[in-house]
Amino acid sequence: MTCSASGNFTCNICGAECQRPTGGFGREVESCSACRSTVRVRALIAVLSRELFGASLALPDFPTLKGLRGFGMSDSPELAERLAAKFDYTNTFYHQAPRLDITQPSANDIGRYDFIISSEVMEHVPTPVERAFENLCRMLKPDGLLLLTVPYTIDGRTVEHFPQLHRYALAAPGGQTVLVNRRADGALEVFENLVFHGGDGSTLEMRVFSEPALRETLRAAGFDSVDVASADVPEFGVEHAETWSLPIAARKGRLLPPISEMALGTREAHRRVVALEHELAAVRAEYQRYTEFHQRSAEDSNRQLSERAEWVRKVERDFEERSRWAFQLEHERNDALAAFERSQAGEAQAQQHVETLEKELAETRAALAHLRMRMWTRVGRKLGAVE
Repeated sequence: MTCSASGNFTCNICGAECQRPTGGFGREVESCSACRSTVRVRALIAVLSRELFGASLALPDFPTLKGLRGFGMSDSPELAERLAAKFDYTNTFYHQAPRLDITQPSANDIGRYDFIISSEVMEHVPTPVERAFENLCRMLKPDGLLLLTVPYTIDGRTVEHFPQLHRYALAAPGGQTVLVNRRADGALEVFENLVFHGGDGSTLEMRVFSEPALRETLRAAGFDSVDVASADVPEFGVEHAETWSLPIAARKGRLLPPISEMALGTREAHRRVVALEHELAAVRAEYQRYTEFHQRSAEDSNRQLSERAEWVRKVERDFEERSRWAFQLEHERNDALAAFERSQAGEAQAQQHVETLEKELAETRAALAHLRMRMWTRVGRKLGAVE
């Protein structure tokens, strides 16, 4: 995996794609948008990947190796859960169960672990811290690996804030937290201006390491080699802004993944790949059948739609033709009604004319009869038949 041109990186804790901060990375600044991991935590997992597999893998891509037993000291729940999914991994705490007092580990933990992750813990361990490093070495198997981060300076010696710590307690007279110590010689000491990491309580800073002193202490505790992981891993968002407080890999030997488990894991992975290929082939065949079936259904549907569309067009044509016929009938009807109305008007006019003629005929007949009467009257007078 590599960074994209847009400046993204892959979180090697959860596998999320994240945007690179415009102002650069800070060691303790959360920079994964998903699991909120920091450069410090991602750098530790990058070192673990390199030590186990000789390659840069994100934790989700680690093979599952339950034959490797790991041990964590106050890991975040997110990191511990992901490590436990890949290894036989136990996370512990200083102040709650499952509890670990690294100054007095259980006999059951001696020589038990393939690797231990201790991040930002050893600066809080009471003196003498050399005994705690010896216990870490004793808890590892002969080829075990310690992955360590602590705040440290480049030069000088380790600075112990309370070099003669013996019997001590925190107190808060007047509201200010102080450390009260009874030295082994009985002298009483009071320390002010204490430094706490993450707030008051069990995270009191006991010392500030230096890199040379850390190397010496780790070798004296029994580790064969000590390497500071100063290289950046940009694809995982591991870009160190400082040259100090970098992850450290301390080895008792050369830690290798169990070959038999790797072989079995590879075999199972191969079988899973074959099964997935068969499953994929079956899915593709089913999809092909599904596609062909639905293609035929689509073709049938398209054909039926075409037939129905043609039927609709035919109905529309018939309707248009019938509409024209109806309009023609309506026009002829209107013409017939108009002709009928005209004929009725002519008939009424003819009837009136007949009546006028009949009246004129009657009047003519009456006038003719009157004339005839007068004519016969004159004739009669002439003949003496009428007086």
